[in-house]
Amino acid sequence: MSEPLLSVRLWVDYPGKPNAIDGAAFEIQPGEIFGLAGASGSGKSTIGLAILRLVHLRGGRPRGEVRFDGRDMLSMRERDLRRLRGSQISLVLQSPAAALNPVLRLGSQLREAWQIHSPVPWREARRGAEALLHQMGLPAGEEFLRRYPGQISVGQAQRVVIAMAMLHRPKLIIADEPTSALDLDARGGILDLLAALNTERHTAILYISHDLDSMRRLCHRMAVLQSGRIQEPARYNSSECRTLAR
Repeated sequence: MSEPLLSVRLWVDYPGKPNAIDGAAFEIQPGEIFGLAGASGSGKSTIGLAILRLVHLRGGRPRGEVRFDGRDMLSMRERDLRRLRGSQISLVLQSPAAALNPVLRLGSQLREAWQIHSPVPWREARRGAEALLHQMGLPAGEEFLRRYPGQISVGQAQRVVIAMAMLHRPKLIIADEPTSALDLDARGGILDLLAALNTERHTAILYISHDLDSMRRLCHRMAVLQSGRIQEPARYNSSECRTLAR
């Protein structure tokens, strides 16, 4: 087996709540879809933010080691982290409304997401971005790109968010409850899309969800977060994971 793309051994403290995450440990191989399940409030999203060293925005303090592609992210300088976030590691949140600026047109948001991490002019990159939108099952013409987020469906908005996350061909996507705001049909479409991106682009995915059915459908391996600790993925079959995640 190759070296892990992501290796995590993590503690997170909050004011008045030390060890909210207590030595959670797991690895993700290149091109693997790894599921992290747990009951509401178990700390799943805290782990996702701590990997990106953004958990301080919620008052948390991470400790331990988060190694991505051989580098310890917890000891990196902030300017180096900014180069990684959005280019090598992308985050897809559960609510596209939280990820998209409601007063900017979709095309403008795609352009800004590109320009943050690439010196290549947008006019040269736009055709590739439009091809990516088409791969997401979205219109790629000027009429669609001139729309605002409020003028498209929630399912379409989530596909735009995933397209923005994939612009720079990251090695890892952290997908935090990416289907919870969607209806059943849109939810299935997003799961199919993530599976296709994994197959076609060899993108690794940390899929965070409370939905065990979607995890069994999408993930290669999965683990359960319980009392701030990761249970050994190989130890549990699907029915046991369902019981633990309640």
